[in-house]
Amino acid sequence: MPDHKSGVDPKLLESLVCPLTKSPLRYDAEKGELISDEARLAYPIRDGVPIMLRDVARSLDDEEGG
Repeated sequence: MPDHKSGVDPKLLESLVCPLTKSPLRYDAEKGELISDEARLAYPIRDGVPIMLRDVARSLDDEEGG
């Protein structure tokens, strides 16, 4: 059953890893993103589909001024 906010199956979210570092991702339900703490990137979820591309990921360093 998909998560109500993201529209993504929780089992899918559990199996995804960062495409750059292969590290686990953290789901941020508030922003609708998958966070790679190791790569310092946030991958968006659009229409229930995680967009796992570096070109569309948001840098976490930008939001923290770093």
